Amino acid sequence: MSVVARNVSLMKTSYSEQQQTLGRHFDVIRETQADSARVAARLAEQVDKARRCAEAGATQAARAAPVAGVPLARWDAAMIAEREFVTELACTLRLPVRSAETLIAESRTLMEDLPATRAALQAGSITYRHAQAIMHQAWSLPAEALPGFEQALLRSAPHLTVANLKYKARVMRERLHPETITARHQKSVADRRVVFEPEADGMASLSWVDSAEKVKAAYDRITVMGISLLAPDEPRTLTQLRADTFADLILDGVTAKGVGKGIRGTVHVTVPVMTLLGHSEEPGHLEGYGPIDPDTAREIAARAPSFIRILTHPETGVVLSVGRTRYKVPKHLRRYLRVRDETCRWPGCRRAAAHSDLDHTLDWQFEGPTAHDNLAHLCPADHALKSETRWSYLHLADGTLKWTSPTGRTFVSEPATIIRAPETARPPRQPDSEEPAPF
Repeated sequence: MSVVARNVSLMKTSYSEQQQTLGRHFDVIRETQADSARVAARLAEQVDKARRCAEAGATQAARAAPVAGVPLARWDAAMIAEREFVTELACTLRLPVRSAETLIAESRTLMEDLPATRAALQAGSITYRHAQAIMHQAWSLPAEALPGFEQALLRSAPHLTVANLKYKARVMRERLHPETITARHQKSVADRRVVFEPEADGMASLSWVDSAEKVKAAYDRITVMGISLLAPDEPRTLTQLRADTFADLILDGVTAKGVGKGIRGTVHVTVPVMTLLGHSEEPGHLEGYGPIDPDTAREIAARAPSFIRILTHPETGVVLSVGRTRYKVPKHLRRYLRVRDETCRWPGCRRAAAHSDLDHTLDWQFEGPTAHDNLAHLCPADHALKSETRWSYLHLADGTLKWTSPTGRTFVSEPATIIRAPETARPPRQPDSEEPAPF
């Protein structure tokens, strides 16, 4: 055998061995995915067991006689048990409450309504996302249609991507559903919404869910407007032009009836003084988002009327001004608390402080003071939760809240911004001259 032939043979052998090794890696990857599916099935089983336990406790509580001298709650025993269970599950798994509610519903569906889907998940032949694709379409079907719907989808589910399974499940649901698509659409319209989501590197997304014809028409409109701006000297892509056109319409446009003219959103932006003066590159802080680059912070502070500027001292970090440029600590406690909290202080809740209530940690009726260390923002839902259930919290010195659940577990909510309290803040050193500060 020639040298060349021998080298070719060795190369083929080496390549074949490499492919076999790669194949074994894929086998392990597939088995690991199957293990994840089995874990998801066990989690669903445990969540549903916990749900039944909570419901049994509610039944016992409802049968108990009311305690003399204790005021009756606005919520009944079943609602208290349901909200306590949902919220503690959310905190335990570090999920938003809405996601915890979805997990509970999915777990119940797997355990009670879709046994074949649960079995496929336990076997590892489908992933949890495949199971979700089946469950979410099954929720609107009558019970008698579920067995046929489930079996038809499971025949092909192990070989389909999640996207393809979703499509197939949606089409099959349309065929089996006894209610017309028109009637179902009218119900779905009630769930229209706009959702804000922070992204990385100073970016964020705004999602709009509404009737398909509205959303498609809006997308087509900004596309046509973007195309009209394309020119040889236009550096922006069509995708960028869509985004810029959308932003211009939302921020400066008006509705069909003229609503919106003159209306501007109001957002707090915290800017270190030295950053504002151009002597520092310390990031600013945008309410509801987090750190923003110094140039953007300076531009907002200088020009944007829709933002309330908040200046902070370069050494102490104390808030110097809210909405004005005076060189002193502000006295308005509500503004201070809004800057400190930024959102509802329930663990994991992102409802803006601007749309939340100020709650007395120790109730006013029990001699709780109206002070920064006894006040925290809670959205209406979580304010009611604190009032109506066995959840409670302690207010720590730095603004951290230590929540205790009905089962005695503890969870922590840290303030968005740790700043010195207005009553105790060390005043900044006064300038030697009597000339006003340049900011």
